[in-house]
Amino acid sequence: MGFRRQRELSSWRKLSLSTWGRPSDPSVYGILELDATRAIAYVRRARELSGAHVTLTHVVGKAVALAIRERPEVNAVIRRGRAVYLRESADVFFQVAFDGAEDLSGAKIARADEKSVPEIALELASRAERIRSGSDRSLLRTQRLLERMPATLRALALKAAETLTYDLGLDLRAIGVPYDQFGSAMVTNVASFGLPMGFAPLVPFSRVPIVLTVGKVTDAPLAVDGSVVVRPVLRIGATFDHRLLDGAAAGHLAERFLSVMNDPTRALGSLDEGCPGSRPNGPRA
Repeated sequence: MGFRRQRELSSWRKLSLSTWGRPSDPSVYGILELDATRAIAYVRRARELSGAHVTLTHVVGKAVALAIRERPEVNAVIRRGRAVYLRESADVFFQVAFDGAEDLSGAKIARADEKSVPEIALELASRAERIRSGSDRSLLRTQRLLERMPATLRALALKAAETLTYDLGLDLRAIGVPYDQFGSAMVTNVASFGLPMGFAPLVPFSRVPIVLTVGKVTDAPLAVDGSVVVRPVLRIGATFDHRLLDGAAAGHLAERFLSVMNDPTRALGSLDEGCPGSRPNGPRA
C-alpha cells in the first residue's frame, strides 16, 4: 500500500541496516561564525582591569546565559518524558580538562547571567584549580565511587541518579550527588586542543538542552561593508535538544547570543578600573 520493497541492496546498506536502529536522538546541530575583533579587545581590557584570566570561553558562557534568561521556556528539563519543568536560574556548566587534558570534568557557575565576565572567570579558575589539584572532595568522592563499580552497575547508577533527581525531583546531595549539577547549558573549549571548530553531543544524564563548543580563533576572509577583509573569526558549534528548542526559539537565542559576542562592551557595559565589571546583567534586548 504505497511502498515497494527494494530487493537489490549494496553491501554497505546491508551492513548499516544491521548496525543502527531507527533514529531516536533529538539533537540538532548548528554553526555560529563571527568576527571576533571586538570580543578579543573586550577580553584584553577585562584582563587588564580585573586581573582575572578572562577568555572568549567566559564571554561565551555569559552570552548564552543572557540569551537563556530572555527565553526562559528553553531553560527546562523534561520530566518522565512528557512534562516540561523550568529551571529558576540560568546556570552554565564549563567543562574543565585535567590530567594533562586526558580527562574531563567541569564546574557549574550558578546564575551566570547575573555575574560579570571577570567574576565568572575568577570563580571558574578557583573551581578548576581544585579539580586539577585533586582537592575537590565532592569530585574525588564521586570518581572513586564510579571507579569501584563494574561497568554495568555504573550505567545503572547514572540512570538511577538521573531518574531520582530529574524525574522525581529528589535532592541527593546528602549522598554526594550534586543537585542539577550541569545547569542550563554546557560550554566546552575545543580551541585548547587546536581545533577551529567541533560539535559535542548532548549528555543524556545531565538533562542539559544546549551544548556549545568554542573553537580556535583563526584569520579568515569576511565581507565587511561590501569589501573582503581578513579578520579573526570565531566558530562556535551548537547542539540543542529539539524537544525544547524549535527553529524559532533557537533563532531568538542565536540573535541575543550574537549581539553580545559581536560587541561585548556595548552589550554588557564598559569595564571600570577596580571593578570586576559594570552592569553585569547587560541591558535587556
